[in-house]
Amino acid sequence: MTTTVPSQPGPKPLPPPTTLQQQSSTARAPQQPPQQHAGLRTPSNRKTIYDRNLNRTRTAELSRASFAYLFSEMVTYAQRRVTGIQDLERRLNEAGYPLGQRLLPLLLYRSSTPTHPTPRPTRILPLLQFIAHPLWRHLFARSADSIESSSTNPHEYMIVDNEPLVNQYISVPKEMSQLNCAAFVAGIVEGVACAVGLQCQVSAHNAGEGDAMWPGKTVFLIRFEEGIVKREGTK
Repeated sequence: MTTTVPSQPGPKPLPPPTTLQQQSSTARAPQQPPQQHAGLRTPSNRKTIYDRNLNRTRTAELSRASFAYLFSEMVTYAQRRVTGIQDLERRLNEAGYPLGQRLLPLLLYRSSTPTHPTPRPTRILPLLQFIAHPLWRHLFARSADSIESSSTNPHEYMIVDNEPLVNQYISVPKEMSQLNCAAFVAGIVEGVACAVGLQCQVSAHNAGEGDAMWPGKTVFLIRFEEGIVKREGTK
């Protein structure tokens, strides 16, 4: 005699999720990162340097060690591609020129208020004051040492720095004693002047020979075009 064992009922299928359950599972699902274009890298917070407040880094300072390393690497890179001292100074000048053109609107913006915007210095003397004080303080945390005008050439003016920061960590060999790496700063000055419409040429010259107190003294010679000087006389 055989007995039949009743079959065990299988697991019942779960009911389909309700609308609330579907919404909850959708909310917990990880979001897929947005697709990026090839060659374009964006931070994870989707913000770039253009989203930063221009006043945020007003008082930020770069360590001298970092600056000395970066500047020495720039000089070394430029030196590999030149044929002489004048060519090297020209390349340093060209590297500083676009920086000066960008610093002008930044410094004017930071010194302005919503009701009193700072005007651009469109004449020679206000420009020299702007370069020797706001620009120099932004770059080197101090003003330039003096502003002078040439006694023989009305087209020439001089800004004197007794101890340029850019020359403090550069060792110049004897055969290149005429080299002045402050040509980079001369390019910045030239960029600022040309950005306001006062075309000129700026060069850096060693002036500390025989000066026991300031052996690294540098004179930034600014030669304005003849038309700029004539226009100054008619105003």
